[in-house]
Amino acid sequence: MADTTAEAEAESAKGSKLPMLIGIVMLLAESGGGCYATWSGMILASESAKDAPKKEILEAAPAVSYDEVDPLVISLRAPSQSKHLRFRTSLEVPKTAEEDVRLLLPRVMDVLNSYLRAVDPGDLEDTAALTRLRAQMLRRVQVVVGADKVNDLLIMEFVLN
Repeated sequence: MADTTAEAEAESAKGSKLPMLIGIVMLLAESGGGCYATWSGMILASESAKDAPKKEILEAAPAVSYDEVDPLVISLRAPSQSKHLRFRTSLEVPKTAEEDVRLLLPRVMDVLNSYLRAVDPGDLEDTAALTRLRAQMLRRVQVVVGADKVNDLLIMEFVLN
């Protein structure tokens, strides 16, 4: 009987160390998290220190403007049914070339309209179609206005009815 009591006490002593170990590990994790949060400026940092990365990003951003191209509604040649594509885009243009691109917007619309009318409606249903179309349209626009005058073509609306 004495052996049973000694074994029970030994087991309870081993079991009581587990909560203490868990507590120590949690304490270390919380302390490390608190030190990191203070060091990185998440807490206890001045407002100017928190805004500094935002200012750096804005200052490093290139001077660009976004020129809206008038929306296009294009009838697609579909064998069995009539389909329409509603398309709206913006051009990312460096500030220095903004006026030149605005003067050429009618040509840009003509190029986009001609290209989208020639696209097969079956090609539009592919999941990678939008990426491919965007690259093709950007290249055509850059040929019309100049490669250094248009940085990117942003698709704002692409609806197939």
